Amino acid sequence: MDKQGKYTVITGASSGIGYATAKAFAKRKKNIILVARRENNLNELKREILRDIPELDIVVKAVDISVSQNAHQLYRELNQYQIETWINNAGFGSYDRVSGQDLEKIETMLRLNVEALTIFSSLYVRDYRDVDDTQLINISSAGGYTLVPTAVTYCASKFFVSAFTEGLAHELKAANAKLQAKVLAPAAIKTEFGKVANNTSEYDYDKIFNSYHTSDVMANFLLQLYDSNMTVGIVDRETFEFRLSEPLFAYAGDSKNNQKVRLND
Repeated sequence: MDKQGKYTVITGASSGIGYATAKAFAKRKKNIILVARRENNLNELKREILRDIPELDIVVKAVDISVSQNAHQLYRELNQYQIETWINNAGFGSYDRVSGQDLEKIETMLRLNVEALTIFSSLYVRDYRDVDDTQLINISSAGGYTLVPTAVTYCASKFFVSAFTEGLAHELKAANAKLQAKVLAPAAIKTEFGKVANNTSEYDYDKIFNSYHTSDVMANFLLQLYDSNMTVGIVDRETFEFRLSEPLFAYAGDSKNNQKVRLND
């Protein structure tokens, strides 16, 4: 067990990547704070982890973080814990043309994919930027680097995650901060994502995709990113190969003297 009482926060831990990532970090003897709406799923995950590693402290926080007040309240509740890693995994997709998309669903998606992630990232950086061995990992998507037909609003939300996290990584490095900011960009993964994004109760990944990854594979990719000094971990949408890299977006900054430069109008 981590004798220093440090914790890893994972949002969206009730299924998919979050669920698998929690189990992967538990195998490394990390105390974990599980965050999601579905308390039953979180408690089941907690039981699974403690059955194998009973000495860990697993904290369950069942909350809807798409409500900004809830996100702020949750962060205040977690002030009592020393958080060495914060993983913003919570999010969902929506596949439809802009002209026909469900605005209520889109508004919730943006609050979760963008607003909650920004709130948690900003608060965590504020409190932990100068703490040794700390990391912020935000989950984006290959769609956060490529526009996908009928999913442009979802992609735009993930472009925000990618650009925000890469920009934050530049900012932290320029300030010689100890906290590292990183972004993971998966491609197709066999999770509940397909059902939610397409508003369907059935979604056959084997019929729709030639290749896809499982949540366990993505959790392993996340650990590779976690163990590295790279900023981006991305899956190629064509080959499904995973690679680690420096930030991918162009950055209007002078790396030699860290002076700001103006963008041309």
